[in-house]
Amino acid sequence: MPTLIALRHSKAASPLGTPDIDRPLADRGRRDAKAAGDELRAADLVPDRVVCSTALRTRQTLEELSLDAPADFESRVYDNDVDELLDLLREQPGGAATVLLVGHNPSMHQLVLGLTGAPDDGFPTSATAVIEFDGDWSGLWPGAGRLVSLWTPRG
Repeated sequence: MPTLIALRHSKAASPLGTPDIDRPLADRGRRDAKAAGDELRAADLVPDRVVCSTALRTRQTLEELSLDAPADFESRVYDNDVDELLDLLREQPGGAATVLLVGHNPSMHQLVLGLTGAPDDGFPTSATAVIEFDGDWSGLWPGAGRLVSLWTPRG
């Protein structure tokens, strides 16, 4: 049973004059990302593969998670389009039982809602949704997933 871990990047700083793609994590973001990594390890949810946006804040989030998994950095995640995210996930190899996707809102929120039909309670920075589904990655479609857990840094 494939498992998707959908994680919105942690809280980023907004230094004056910094292009969006180059925004770094704020101190709180670093703390929250470390806590998210601790939560994933405690739940024995270390991914087989990671698909991560090319933005600095997502790469730093992944680094702070301290998970040992091969990562692909994809500009299509930074493009922030939920249909592109679904396409990327459908391309994952069958041997990847658990995939971590590190991206941005609104597409991450839309992806979680679309796959699971979960209540729309928001998807703040560092939110981490664990979604299971039957079949394989190529069969990932809206409504196909079950929300197993949802973790946010503030509760």
